[in-house]
Order: sequence, then structure tokens, then C-alpha cells
Amino acid sequence: MKDGVSFKTKCVHAGNGIDKETGAIRRPIIMANSYRLPEDASNLNWSDTNLLIYTRNTSANQIYLQEKLASLEGGEDCVVLASGVAAISSVLFTFLNKNSHVICSNVSYIAVYRLLNELFPEKYGIKASLVDTSNLDEVKKAIRPNTRLIHVETPGNPTTRISDIAEISKIAKSIGALLTVDSTFASPYLQQPLKLGADLVIHSLTKYINGHGDAMGGAVIGKKELIDKIKRQAMVNLGGVISPFNAWLIMRGIVTLPLRMKQHSKSALKIAQFLESHPKVRFVAYPGLESHPQHHIAKKQMTMFSGIISFGLKTDVDGHNKFINSLKLIIPAVSLGHDESLIVYTGPDDERNHFYPEEFRNGHIRFSVGLEDTEDIINDLKQALDKI
Repeated sequence: MKDGVSFKTKCVHAGNGIDKETGAIRRPIIMANSYRLPEDASNLNWSDTNLLIYTRNTSANQIYLQEKLASLEGGEDCVVLASGVAAISSVLFTFLNKNSHVICSNVSYIAVYRLLNELFPEKYGIKASLVDTSNLDEVKKAIRPNTRLIHVETPGNPTTRISDIAEISKIAKSIGALLTVDSTFASPYLQQPLKLGADLVIHSLTKYINGHGDAMGGAVIGKKELIDKIKRQAMVNLGGVISPFNAWLIMRGIVTLPLRMKQHSKSALKIAQFLESHPKVRFVAYPGLESHPQHHIAKKQMTMFSGIISFGLKTDVDGHNKFINSLKLIIPAVSLGHDESLIVYTGPDDERNHFYPEEFRNGHIRFSVGLEDTEDIINDLKQALDKI
């Protein structure tokens, strides 16, 4: 898809095409796990991720989805895997060697925390410095001679912390390290890390990019040289491939990504303002609020502020649970970026609690604002707040 075409048009057309056999104007689901070999297969590279041989190497629907995502992020290539965790694991597995050092956002998705705090140090001797990457001085102080990778999650989960991608990119380049950015909370529509200097951008496709709560996937986008390494080392040999059906579902979801992200963002800002003004709310963390500590950075590198709000109430654990269970429209469930609003309460015993900002440490709520009418969502919050 040509660069002159708009993001919205790419969402519709990139990776799509006319099916040669039937003339269908949408790519079909190809559920085969094996493909017809050429007449002479004697010199075939059985692990070639660009040939349709075996679905663990690649599938037709995976190729279509990779083309679309690379186009949306402005990357040379993309690898799509079974989940967001598979995508992150593939990056760490590919680019970190024994005794490497990595710098990572100290509050990030729980699987990343466990990979870098437990699994990789214990099994491979890889050391991690978990720091507040919204603080550039902390990033610089964490550098070691063997630092090979800086991994940033922005906006951060669940704190909504914003890290300055462009400035951290300068730090990474100065020491010859890769900068990887988990941009799941933003989606490609609201934030483009590669254009800000990141080497690789990572997404849990399960969230906003799919947007319908019915498929799992993960993606890494960047230069072809880096993506080829991930495909060879982590995808084929570790086998964390996406199913053709999930790839097809996510392709379908992307078509409406710009429309959905606008609505998520507009509603979330209005809801965050409502929560911030409510006397029973202890704090609100949303990058679109001027009170957010990194609001100025969010304005610089994001076009809108997405649909995730974190907040706490002036009550105890029982009060938070009563609030959650009094909601009628908003659904208590994990994940985010769905069409329906989702909410989850995390108590003060979370294993990463010591890394959270002070206001989060007595328990907090992560709220993924859905596509329902904004006033209906606010009214549901109001009636539940009235009961605590």
C-alpha cells in the first residue's frame, strides 16, 4: 500500500485483495495446515517463513495480516504470533543472549514482569533493570556495558504512564541497544513508535486492533532484517503461531480501527473528567487529563489518548468490590479494547505493588471504556458510586 494513502484507507485495503479462485472481494479463511509442495522440493528450505509449506512456518491469512500491520505502522515487515505475550517473548528470545542486560518499564504487563524478573534471569542469566521509563534519568542510570535492549510500555499497563519514545530512542542509539515499544494501549492509529525512533513496535492484537473480544494474537513490526530474525529463531522453532481463523478475525477488526479509537478516546476523556470531579474518587490516571504527570509527553507523541482509565476510590477493598459488583452495564472482566466496557479491580497485594505510583498501592481499578453511549456509561458509574 503506497505511503500517500491515508491511514483509514490502509485499514480497509492493505493486505486485502481479490481471491483468484472465486472472485471474492475479501480474503477467505484458509484453514489448511499444509500446502502443496513444488514438483522439485529437493532444494527447499523447510523453514522458509515466506513460503506456504506448513502453517507453523506461516499461513496465507498470517501473510495478509502481516502486510496490513506493517503498512499501518510504517514498518518494512511484520511477524504475527499467537498472542501479545508470544510477541514479546519472541523479541526477548531473539535479541537477548546469555548475560545480556535489558532495561524495562518497571510497571508493565504482568507476563513481561515475570519473564524479566524470574524466567530469563533464572534460566539464561539475563539481567533486567526495571525502572520508571517516564524518568529519563532513571533510564540513563540503569545503563550497563552489556545493555542490549530497552523495552518501554507506553501508555503503561495499568498506570497509564507515558514514556518519551523519541528521547529514549536517542539513549538507546547512543549505546547501540535496540528500543522496543509495546504500543498496545495506543494502537497504530494513536501512536507510531517507529516514526519516533523505536526499532520494533509490539502489539497485543487481542486488544484494540482486533477490537471485538473474540480473537487472540500478537505482532512485532519493524525493519525486515530484525523481523526475519524473529521469524527464524522464535516463530518457526518455538511454534507460537497464530491460527488462520484468528488472523482472519483480526483483519476484519482492523477495518473499523480508526472509528473505534476515536470513540474510545472521546468517551474516555469525558468519563475521566467526570471521575476526577466526583467526591468519592481518590485519584484518576488518564493521559488526556492535564493532571496526568506526563500529559505534555502524551500530547507530543499521541494523536488522542485512548480508552484506558485507572482510578481509585475513597474506600477499602470491600468498598471497591461493592462498587464493581454494583455496575449493571460495565462488565467485570480482564482484557481491554473490546466493544463493551470492561473493568477490573486489583487489590493492594499485587506482586508489582512496590513499583506502582503511590496512589495505586492501596488498590486500583483499570477501566477499559467501550463503545456504548458515553452518558450511559457515566450513569452506570454514578449509580454504582452511590452505593458505596
